[in-house]
Amino acid sequence: MPKRILQGQVVSDTNHQTIVVSVERRFRHPILKKTLRKSKKYHAHDVDNSAKVGDMVRIIECAPVSKLKRWELLSEQG
Repeated sequence: MPKRILQGQVVSDTNHQTIVVSVERRFRHPILKKTLRKSKKYHAHDVDNSAKVGDMVRIIECAPVSKLKRWELLSEQG
């Protein structure tokens, strides 16, 4: 099974080697037919502490690094 890759915005980088990424998804409500936005936060492992708040990043699934971290930084986009 391939590893999932998500794209989102860094909302926190205060912890050492950890970033919090907010990933937004859009979907159409089945009854109301309205486009809704939902976001979820993921803790990701950032070895070099390179990502800063506001950066758009891509994260990939990995083996558990800690209690909350199951993702690692794949690339930065700005």
